[in-house]
Amino acid sequence: MSTTTRNSRKDLIGFVTSRSGDKSIKVTVPYKIPHPLYQKVINRKTVVHVHDEKNETKIGDKVEIMETRPISRLKRWRIVKVLEAAVTADGAAISEKDVAELVPTKTTKA
Repeated sequence: MSTTTRNSRKDLIGFVTSRSGDKSIKVTVPYKIPHPLYQKVINRKTVVHVHDEKNETKIGDKVEIMETRPISRLKRWRIVKVLEAAVTADGAAISEKDVAELVPTKTTKA
């Protein structure tokens, strides 16, 4: 028998910002980078479409996601686990400002 090794897959931590359809969510992965010239910290974000097999997430949850094979036209990620459940019970979307406040700052001067 031959054993096949799996390639290492990317892991990200982000916040659920939208539940668009059945088993589909959008996760915003925020990060901060210094401006190349002025070194001011800039808030950036990446929005990815994620497969949620068990429909276990709510808007505002902090989740860990993993890269996977293409599941649909846009979905290339899947839920690994829910790290923190959302504090609010309403279905209101969280803003970019709320997400940016939770991200640690990484500033490095060259």
